[in-house]
Amino acid sequence: MPKKSIFKDFPDIIPPSISKGMSISELINAFGKTSFEARNVYRGSRLYKRMLEDNDTIWLGLAGAGVAGGMGGMLIALLEAGFVDVICSTGAQVYHDLHFAFDLPVKAISPFCDDDVLRRHGDTRIYDIGIREKETLDAQDEIIRNFIRASYKQHLSKEPLASWEFNFYLGNWVLENSKYPERSFVAKAAELGVPIFWDSLANHSIAMNLVLTDRKGFPITLSAQKDIFDSAAIAFSSGKTGFMVLGGGGPKNFIQQTSPTISQILKIKFEGAERGIQIGTAIEKEGSLSGCTFSESVTWGKYRSADEEMLVQIWGEYSVIFPILAAYLLDNCETRPSKKIVSRMPEFIEKLEHTQ
Repeated sequence: MPKKSIFKDFPDIIPPSISKGMSISELINAFGKTSFEARNVYRGSRLYKRMLEDNDTIWLGLAGAGVAGGMGGMLIALLEAGFVDVICSTGAQVYHDLHFAFDLPVKAISPFCDDDVLRRHGDTRIYDIGIREKETLDAQDEIIRNFIRASYKQHLSKEPLASWEFNFYLGNWVLENSKYPERSFVAKAAELGVPIFWDSLANHSIAMNLVLTDRKGFPITLSAQKDIFDSAAIAFSSGKTGFMVLGGGGPKNFIQQTSPTISQILKIKFEGAERGIQIGTAIEKEGSLSGCTFSESVTWGKYRSADEEMLVQIWGEYSVIFPILAAYLLDNCETRPSKKIVSRMPEFIEKLEHTQ
């Protein structure tokens, strides 16, 4: 007698139709009735929606060059809706974000270039993003140095600083001094009290500029240890946690290490984040950080369990997938007031300090 199928109670696949004038929600729901990464996009969209409905504290990990390529406006939309509470970004993304606020040239170019010719003309590129060395990068460097000189006595001379503090002061300065502050996610995060951490204190142009300002009489001390402790304090004190990771890399590890910092290093009972979503192109087989699966992360205490309903990995390039997911959220989720975590940092830090 044949055995009963294990698949018996699973949904049937019935090919969905696509019609003229479909909404983004209808398209995502159609994705959910198909397979492969389309279904994972549906699953990720629904999971993020549940995070918002349950009032998770949502961390956004931001790697790659999406902001340099114009995706900052999508981040601003999510920040304004209250859909992001904490950010960990590469320093490069923060640096390039300011080009748009200060109206420095960034061009949409062909990726099929003679790079030797570009170099001779003073042009740089990130794939199909064109950036001038003098008019953009040199100008941006001087803007960073102007910020440091203007803010040094009041904000930057105290020691040590966490990266979220530096970025909060930077964002507020951009709000007051740039031509188009509405184009900057760093400015919007400062306005809403959303902290921005760097995954690295050294691997970007802002830190490169600190080398010069240190030598010009404006020494700044940044503390990786403070970043680690402060980020762990947020995870420890802010209730349920959900992670949204774009591209993986250092930001992915930074936000995921908050739980092991508490449980493994500080020896405080803590079970890890409840939920997570990652959009990226790395694969597990190479053993890289970006290819590390959620299941693997569970073994390190970064998440509570390997439940596939709570952890969704989407294989794909996030400049395509993230806007679809963001549009779905804006269509289907009620806006939330900002949690203003920056203003609550002293409370969070004190709580973790006193729990040790």
